[in-house]
Amino acid sequence: MSAEPNRVVKDAISVAITERGEIGIQVAAYVGNELVLDTWDGMANETTGQEVNGDTVFPVFSIIKAVTAVALHIQAERGLDDYYTPGARYWPEFGAHGKDKGTVYDALTHRIGVPLMPLGVTPELMCDWDWMVQRIADMRPLFEPGTRSGYMAYTFGWVIGEVVRRTDPRGRPFGKFIQEEICQPLCIDSLWAGIPHEVEHRVAKLTNMPPMPPGAPGMPPDSLRPRAVPPEVDTKEEVFGRADVRRACIPGSQGIMNARSGARFFAMLANGGKLDGVRLLSEERVRTFNIPRPPSDYDPVHGVPHKGTIGGFHLPGSPGMGPVGHNPRTFGHNAAGGSVGWADPDVHLAVAITHNRMVPHGPPEESPLTPIGRAVRAALGLPD
Repeated sequence: MSAEPNRVVKDAISVAITERGEIGIQVAAYVGNELVLDTWDGMANETTGQEVNGDTVFPVFSIIKAVTAVALHIQAERGLDDYYTPGARYWPEFGAHGKDKGTVYDALTHRIGVPLMPLGVTPELMCDWDWMVQRIADMRPLFEPGTRSGYMAYTFGWVIGEVVRRTDPRGRPFGKFIQEEICQPLCIDSLWAGIPHEVEHRVAKLTNMPPMPPGAPGMPPDSLRPRAVPPEVDTKEEVFGRADVRRACIPGSQGIMNARSGARFFAMLANGGKLDGVRLLSEERVRTFNIPRPPSDYDPVHGVPHKGTIGGFHLPGSPGMGPVGHNPRTFGHNAAGGSVGWADPDVHLAVAITHNRMVPHGPPEESPLTPIGRAVRAALGLPD
């Protein structure tokens, strides 16, 4: 690995910290099978003075949705589930109250009608897989499945994860499935939906997003986000810094990883489903992952049309995807607070940026991480 790309990107990280308020950042990138960039700077914990290093792991929230989607695609690759089959075929309880015709594809593309968290949810209950899937199965859909979008900020993980668990011949807990079917074959050592106890000391401390000032433009008054992400379980240190939450499998909103493990995961996708001789998915399947969904209607959770792909990923131009550049064939996933990972199949580039200061999804030019994404491509001599 050449020192020069690391130097260029570390300079961009330094600017983000000294001039744009960032605290701690990691960046890693693969081109093909090679880790070509792995750098970091700043503080993992401002309170204790702990510095970021390569082994620091960060809460990356919805980036874990990309891993969850791949778990489902692995089951489809094996013929264990079918995208266009109702999810209730695999999970009969889910068919209650008119959800019986909602397909696995509807769930993968956030069109199955259950974007809201159950009433009465608490951090403790959010950690209880069986409670969550039972309550989601009992929900009445907000709309007829398949007819419109409603971004499943948290519920995506339990719906997709339970389908995977029900179709797994071994019936493994979903976090174990991720480790045994994705991380271990790819030699990914620091990516989890539910960390083991011994990793706790490596997790960076989040700095919460500041309150919106009076008069600032915010979410539309009719947005369902406060019910999709209730205040009791919001994306803040007081919730996601809890040991029980960090150790629970919450695979729509609670990923924890370092940048090099995230980049290695996306490298498998950037290389058509294969990395270092290990194939998880067929090249034909992965080629579909950046196909845009048909134009979406207004999404009542996002407050804008949901710009996703038929494979469950996000595209350039989606909120929070500013660092990924402009190639329309790039796909990946952003996260609450700004962390992001992506795959550019045209140049076999995979990148992950992790950080611990929660920032809003504004225009790309406002993101402190957009210049870092640009620096990655410049350092590697790749187009923006």
